[in-house]
Amino acid sequence: MTSKSRFFYGYVIVIISFMVMMVILGLQTSFGIFFKPIIETLGWSRTATYGAFSLSQIVGGISCIVIGGLNDRFGPRVSVTLCGILSVLGYFLMSQMQAVWQLYLYYGILIGAGIGVFVPILSTVAKWFFHRRSMMSGIAFAGTGFGMLIFPPLINWLFSAYDWHLTFVVLALITLAGSILSALFLKRDPSKVGQVAYGQSNAGTKNINAGNKSYTLREAMLTRQFWLFCIALLGYGFCFFAMDVHIAPYATDVGISSAGSATVLSILGGATIVGQIGFLVGIICIVAATFILIVFNQLGAFYLSAILLGLAFGNCSTQESPIVAWLFGLASHGIILGICAFSFTIGAAIGPLVFGYIFDMTGKYQYAFWITAVLAIATVILTVSVKQIASETTSSTI
Repeated sequence: MTSKSRFFYGYVIVIISFMVMMVILGLQTSFGIFFKPIIETLGWSRTATYGAFSLSQIVGGISCIVIGGLNDRFGPRVSVTLCGILSVLGYFLMSQMQAVWQLYLYYGILIGAGIGVFVPILSTVAKWFFHRRSMMSGIAFAGTGFGMLIFPPLINWLFSAYDWHLTFVVLALITLAGSILSALFLKRDPSKVGQVAYGQSNAGTKNINAGNKSYTLREAMLTRQFWLFCIALLGYGFCFFAMDVHIAPYATDVGISSAGSATVLSILGGATIVGQIGFLVGIICIVAATFILIVFNQLGAFYLSAILLGLAFGNCSTQESPIVAWLFGLASHGIILGICAFSFTIGAAIGPLVFGYIFDMTGKYQYAFWITAVLAIATVILTVSVKQIASETTSSTI
C-alpha cells in the first residue's frame, strides 16, 4: 500500500469476489435441490438429467482455461462480465425449458461456461495479497458457501409458492445484479490504483510467490507436482460433486422432506464458509462423510455428512489458487490455475453421472458410496505425495 492512500482497495476486490462467487458458483452448486422437481414434472431419468450437470462441469473446465487466459491478457472485469452474461442468459432460457436438449444447452453449456469465473476471481485475489493470500482467497470463495447456504431454501420456497419457470427468472435477475454489475468494480492488480500487494514492500524486494520462480505454463507442465496435483483435483471433484449433487435426492428417497433436504444443502453451504484448514483435511472430510451415509440414513447423519462435505469444499477449493501461486508463481497464474481447475471439473462431471447411472441400474446409492470412499482414500494418499514433492522442490529453490 502506498503512503498516499490509507485505504487498501484489495478489500473491495475481496468483497466483490465474494458476491460474484455467491451468485454464480453458489447457485450452480445448488443443482440437486432444483432438479428433482423438474425430473418429476417432465419425467426424465436421473442419468439423463444429471448428464446435464456433468456436461456443465466439462464445459466449465474448458471455460476455466479459456477465461484464465483471457484474464491474464485483459483482466478480471472483462472475464467476469463474460461469465456473468453467459450465466444470466442460461437461467433466463431455463425458465422456458421443455425438452432434455434444452437442459443440456441452457444449463450444461451456458451456465456451465459461467463456472470459469472461479479462475479470474481467485487469480485476481492472489495478485492483491502477498500476505494473507490463503485467508483472502478463503473469504472470496466463502461466497460460494454462502450462496449454497441461502439459495436452496429460497429455491425450495419459490418452487412451492410459484413454479420453476418463474424461479429461473428470479435466479437470472439475482445473477445479473451480483455478477455483471459487481464486475465493474474489479481491478486487475494493485498497480492499477497506485498500490502494491498487501504485505509486499513498495520497492518490490520480495518475490510475489515467496521465493519460488514464476513458471510459464510450459515449464509448469514439465514438473511432477503439476500433474499429481491435477490428478488429486480430479479425484476431489469426482468425490465432492457426486455427493453434493445426489445428497438431496437421496435424502428424499429415504423419506426426508424436501424442506429437510434443502436444509441439508444449506448446512453444507454454511460449513463451506468456515472450511479453511487445508486441502488434505478436506479430502479426509469427504472420506468420513461417505462412510457416515453408507452406515446411516437418518436426518442427523445427513446433517453431519453435510457439515463434513462443506468443510471439504471450503478446505480444498480455497487452497487451489494459493497452492498454484506457491508452486508456480503469478506470471501465468490464470492459465495454470485454469488447467488445474479443468482437472477438478472433469472429476466433477464424471462423479454425478456415475452416481445417477448406478442409481438407475440398482435403485440405490450404496455401491456408489463405496466407490467414492475408495477414490477419496486414494486421493488422500496422492495429496500427501504432492505435498512432499512440492516441499522438496520449493526448498531447493529458496
